[in-house]
Amino acid sequence: MAGTTETTRAVVVDPEAPGRLVLRLAPPPSPAPNEAVVRVAAVSLNRGEVRRAMAAEAGWRAPQATGRLGSPWRPGWDLAGVVETAARDGSGPPAGARVVGLVGEGAWAERVAVPTEALAALPETVSFAQAATLPVAGLTALLALERGGGLLGRRVLVTGASGGVGSFAVQLARLGGAAVVGLVRQADHAAAVREDGADEVVVGEGTEPARPFGPYDLILESVGGRVLGEALGLLAPDGTCVSFGASAASEATFDLRRFFLTGGASLYGLILFYELRRQPARVGLSRLASLVASGRLRPRIEVEAPWTEIAAVAQQLLDRRFTGKAVLHVSGG
Repeated sequence: MAGTTETTRAVVVDPEAPGRLVLRLAPPPSPAPNEAVVRVAAVSLNRGEVRRAMAAEAGWRAPQATGRLGSPWRPGWDLAGVVETAARDGSGPPAGARVVGLVGEGAWAERVAVPTEALAALPETVSFAQAATLPVAGLTALLALERGGGLLGRRVLVTGASGGVGSFAVQLARLGGAAVVGLVRQADHAAAVREDGADEVVVGEGTEPARPFGPYDLILESVGGRVLGEALGLLAPDGTCVSFGASAASEATFDLRRFFLTGGASLYGLILFYELRRQPARVGLSRLASLVASGRLRPRIEVEAPWTEIAAVAQQLLDRRFTGKAVLHVSGG
């Protein structure tokens, strides 16, 4: 495996290294017939994948961590770059195409094999940094909003509205014609949510400040704990609460009588990679990229850095030192 043409650099989890996320030489991609090799230009970080990487200190490993050519676990979901080698089966973008993609693991590398069903071509006006924010955060927001059906004239509450998914959700809900309320836990995050287009922004550890603007036809909930329990009591008849995270607590209690007496209210658990079994990621990624190109959707990038700083940026993300998205530029991409 010696020589730069036969290896690639990738971020791996090393529990013994400071920050646990480090760059190492790794085997080159071995694409399946339906996979294109992408030379990566930018990646973004998501709290879920970073938490899993940090858990490696206590012995946690990804399911494939010990079986892939004997190499350490390589995390990462979101990437954007240029197709280096097109898929052998003829599907997907051609070599030289600018693309955005999503993989189950291993996106934080110079070269990555990506299934063409999870790869979308980029308009020239969309930067790699903007594109890298779209896969997990953008698709989660898009698919969560779709659970509510038509949004025109309906009331939507977004908890955790200053985060990566929250920012996209507020903007997309407004584009759909909804009246949008954003809930944040810190007052200094409210301005960013207003800039995203929320009709109202409320601040609190629970949902009580959002009650005067309800009831809600759709609630996008990512905080968990007390917030989820209270949110279920704010649904309108036939309303839906979509739960896709638990940033504060994984256990919640709620008033069951109040919930079922609402009439037709429902709680839906959304896991992105499960949802993508129904519809290929490239479909949603194409839609999101087109919205960015037209100026109707604005990825809120709060941190940009070279990927050599991944350990520091990952810790900042876990410490909630910024809102929005963090993007890392991959040298050689």
